[in-house]
Parts: sequence; structure tokens; C-alpha cells
Amino acid sequence: MDDDAANPLPRRRAGAAGVGAAGAADAGTPSAGIPSAGTPGAGRVTAAMVAREAGVSTATVSLVVSGKAQGRISAANREKVRAAVERLGYVVDTAGSTLSKGFSPVVVLVATDIANPFYAELISEARAALGDRYELLLSVGGPGRQIDPATIRKLLSLRPAGFLIDAPNAELVAALPPGTRAVLLDAPGLQGGLPSVNLDVADGAAQLARHLASQGHRNMGYLDSTIDAATFRVRREAFRETAAELGLEVLDGAASLTDIDAAAEAFAEAWPAWGAAGVTAVVGCTDTHAYGILGAAAEAGVAVPRRLAVAGFDDLPYSRHTSPPLTSVSLPSGELGAAAGRTLRALIEGGSPEHEHVEVPSRLVARASTSRG
Repeated sequence: MDDDAANPLPRRRAGAAGVGAAGAADAGTPSAGIPSAGTPGAGRVTAAMVAREAGVSTATVSLVVSGKAQGRISAANREKVRAAVERLGYVVDTAGSTLSKGFSPVVVLVATDIANPFYAELISEARAALGDRYELLLSVGGPGRQIDPATIRKLLSLRPAGFLIDAPNAELVAALPPGTRAVLLDAPGLQGGLPSVNLDVADGAAQLARHLASQGHRNMGYLDSTIDAATFRVRREAFRETAAELGLEVLDGAASLTDIDAAAEAFAEAWPAWGAAGVTAVVGCTDTHAYGILGAAAEAGVAVPRRLAVAGFDDLPYSRHTSPPLTSVSLPSGELGAAAGRTLRALIEGGSPEHEHVEVPSRLVARASTSRG
């Protein structure tokens, strides 16, 4: 029996271009005059057009382009289809496939302040954990602006398989429609009934406060983020609470985007008051903020660490190469992305995540920027 005849999939009906359904009757009779995708004025190349070009059925085309032809379609016919796909420039209609099969290959990563180098490893590891079946798309808020509920509704119109939502605020989590397949990343205290993968930023902040106290600092400044995200609130509050327990004073009120120049400007504005108040250490809420502090301090002639200790959060790869090397709370973004990708994939594919809520440990990496030794 012909391998196409054994296939129970229905044949595609004629399209607007007037191309008839291809089957066994037209085997071996490739059509002439079908324009390729690159031909000026040509319409979208369809599976029926590929079938006619190859001299096979549309069912055969479907099996070959979906990778399901092994053992069902002869090697000769597989080669015919591949050659026709190449000649015509056929692209699979994934939107139509999503609607007809109830499956979407698209996962959307919602991120804030993508200028932060923290995201590079997170994205890479999340993509690897999802596997080749899925495509990872990135949706980013503008400078200083988080993705809002209205944007999530627009993204839902794409019918994605699921969402990875990094550093959301409470408003966004509350606005997610019931049944949305989503995993929250770096969103301490904001589960909202959804699986989450969090960095233990509170413990890292406490470690940093204790470290600075051990170096003899009693008055400290804190350069915050302008982004309203739970992760920044938790690290700020945990640092202040631990400092208070140790009898230290923390001056804040300065904030900027996750941008080196913006952070430098914010520090330069805050430093006259902080310096007059006896501040001897300043913490940036990210390493990028700390880089701005280092640059502005050098420009102002403030010696680090002799006059001013500087620290941050993230422990980015660059932090060991700053001058001096930067003390930082290590927040492993790769582990965060990998765990989130595995959790979402389990949700999409009908299983249960191994753990509904995962917490990735943080640790302090002390370097020369805070050393008084």
C-alpha cells in the first residue's frame, strides 16, 4: 500500500489560489508555474502548493514538516517534500497549527529593565530548560516601567503556552486571568496561587549588613531602584531591618534606573548630604547601581574603600574586575531561569512541578570594595 494512502489525515481543500487537493492521482506530476515565496506579488505558500509541487498529498507534507514522517512516509517522498519546501520557501503556519491542535510553541518571558546584565544567563538557562519544542519570546517594559495588566492581555491574544514573569509587582500578579499558566520569578511574597522560583534576597541582604557592621561601618547609604518590584522592596527592607538590629543607621531616599550613568547621577546628588552625615558605606540594590557609585565616587575624589565602602546585589561577572573588585550578594540568575523553565514546562505538558515554590540560596561574596584590612 502507498504510504500516503495509509495515512488517515484529511486532505486540505482547495485554497483561494485555486490549487486543488493533491493525492495519489497526481503523484509524480509536480505543478508548473507555482510562484516561490520570494516572487513579487506571490501570496502565502500553502501546504497544498507544496504537495502539488512534490507530487504527494497534503497529509504527507504535514507529516514531513512536523517531523513525524519516520516510518510512515517513504524516504523518496520525504526528499520530494523537502525539495519542494526549499524551492517554494514554505513556512509552517504555526498560528493555524496552534488553533487546530490546541498547542502553542510560544513561551513569553516578561522582564523589567532588560538593560541589567543579570538577565543574560537567566534567559539562556530558561531557554535550555524549556527544550527545543518551545520558542522563548521576550516582552520588556520601557525604562523604569513594568509590564502592566493591559500588556499581559495583549500577550494572551497570542495564545502562548505560558509565561515566565520576572520581578512583578502585586498589581500585575493580581491581574493575571484565572487559569493562566505562569511561573513567577524573583517575586518574594507574591505567589498569588501561582508556582514561583525566588532568590533568597532577604538572607543575602542580611549577610551584607552584618558584613559591613563587621568592618566597622555605622552609617550607610542605600541607592534603590525606581522600579516598583517586590524583589527590590524585600532586599531594601531586609537590609534596613538587620542594620537596625545591629545598631546601624541607613540613609536612603536615592533611587535610579538600572543604568550606570543614572546610578552615578543619583549617587552624586545624594553624596553631599550622606558624606556630611558620616556615611562610610553605600549599597546599590544591583551591581549595575554599584558600578555607577564606583564611577561617581572616583570622579568626586572619594577613595574606595578607604573613605567609602561600596557593595551591590547580583554578583555579575564584571564585578570581580571593577576597580576595586566589588563586594556583592550573589543571586544566581542562571539557576533562577533553569528552575523556572523546568517548572513551566511541567505545567504546560500536564504534569505537576516537582516543587510549587523553589527558593534559590544567595550568598555574600566579599571583595576589596568593602575591605578595611
